[in-house]
Amino acid sequence: MAIVQRKGKMLELNLPGRFNAAQYFVDRNVEEGRGEKTAILFEDRTFTYSQLLENVNRAANLLAGLGVEMENRVMLLLRDSPEMIFSFFGAIRLGAVPIPTNILMKSHDFLYMLNDSRARVLIVDAVFLPEIEKIHGQAKFLKDLVVVGGAENHGYLRFDPLMGQAEATCDTADTTPDDAAFWLYSGRNPEMLMGAVHHHSHMVYCTEAYAKGILNMAQEDRVFGSFLFFAYGLGNSLYFPLAVGASTILINHRPTPDLIYDDLVKYRPTLFFTVPTLLGALADYKKACRKEGKELPDIEGLRACISSAEILSPEVYHRFREEFDVEVLDGTGSTEICHIFLSNRFGEVRPGSTGKVVPGYKTRLVDEDGEPVGMGQIGHLLVSGNSVASAYWNQRNETKLNMLGEWFVTGDRYMTDEDGYYYFKGRSDDMLRVGGKWLAPQEVENTLNQHPAVAESGVVGYQDKDDLIKPYAFVVLSPDHPSSEEKKEEIKQFVKERIAAYKYPRWIEFVDHLPKTAGGKVQRFVLQEMMRN
Repeated sequence: MAIVQRKGKMLELNLPGRFNAAQYFVDRNVEEGRGEKTAILFEDRTFTYSQLLENVNRAANLLAGLGVEMENRVMLLLRDSPEMIFSFFGAIRLGAVPIPTNILMKSHDFLYMLNDSRARVLIVDAVFLPEIEKIHGQAKFLKDLVVVGGAENHGYLRFDPLMGQAEATCDTADTTPDDAAFWLYSGRNPEMLMGAVHHHSHMVYCTEAYAKGILNMAQEDRVFGSFLFFAYGLGNSLYFPLAVGASTILINHRPTPDLIYDDLVKYRPTLFFTVPTLLGALADYKKACRKEGKELPDIEGLRACISSAEILSPEVYHRFREEFDVEVLDGTGSTEICHIFLSNRFGEVRPGSTGKVVPGYKTRLVDEDGEPVGMGQIGHLLVSGNSVASAYWNQRNETKLNMLGEWFVTGDRYMTDEDGYYYFKGRSDDMLRVGGKWLAPQEVENTLNQHPAVAESGVVGYQDKDDLIKPYAFVVLSPDHPSSEEKKEEIKQFVKERIAAYKYPRWIEFVDHLPKTAGGKVQRFVLQEMMRN
């Protein structure tokens, strides 16, 4: 029986009652004769599918040796690396639940997620160990900490020696398609991070709907993406290529345009998953090199770029196309839906739009009363499909508010045109999406207000020259603290050191007072008008 049936615009998976995602994405490639094919390219290392299977088994046995059982949570604080993939599917093989974690966050965020998830094991890259050591003693449920890389011992368990001691074979846990497979923490609620629960079938569904249905991804592809810790990257660089027997390209250096250009030349990917910020930077880099007379080597084999996590403006789209002559497919997804559900198609790109509904998903646009809106009208976007998270862990009220039966409330406002293309028209709340990650203005304001020179502040989103959203802060200074450009830089650095760096305000404007309601709430719409003027 086929793994999937396509019924019009919807998909129906035909998975067996006993199903484990690790077996499907890893073992199956070996069973189908791709054992000696390259699965992972990473710096100077490559891993075949046979080697991938062996290392996933070792990771599963490593975790089992630490007492990890079915349904236990395992937090992964790792840069993009083979060890991330081994650990992710090793946990799933046991029936445990890996939690890829945003490496850009700070110690208090990690502590919250450790305690909220009750993870009993943390596998952490040595470069993030200093942040973990700040809160290690406060993690109530953490039993073992395993360190990947680094030259020092630190007194913790070491990943490589444990892997070397572990057996290379491991039985697969007796899980079902509906068992929890992994969690991803969503930042859409400004008050707290929330663990979205995804299941063994969800990765298969996203693969069939988007990777195969839109991108025609196949085993000949070489896939290059980044940031496995969030939904977009987890699909792009981990389970999509493994689902079709393709090769995934991983890097862990900073994504600067010169280094990424070198990667595109070196690894010759066929599909490049990225964000609008980097597309614009790559276009500017290539144009600047040409003006300086610097000859760049050609990029060979690239058949498409995929853009998501931010809104791709027509200007950046055309700028990139002019420099690289490669099609860019813009789309949007969410942590809760697991991957992309709106996307442009090959030969049908409409710059400025987020594309059309991906087959396998349904959408509704509704007004404030939940009534449908017509074409050309702005409405709140609801999405349905069989990869939507079943719940937010231990957040019953948020689950009820946002997961309405089969429908998920995205929190985005959209408009459609006569051809069914979707256009983003802002958020339904105050949340900002910066670099593909959620940002709560209140968190930035609370951090700003801790600076001794800041009496109060208000933060809103500002569109830069590429129409990308970045935080803009209006600051009322405390008495005896004069305004200056140096003070602005000091305050920016203060914020960077206390919360994730992507959240710091790119611009600070000093004002005498903030516009407020009679009840004392900052009027963000007035701040938006002040920016425009």
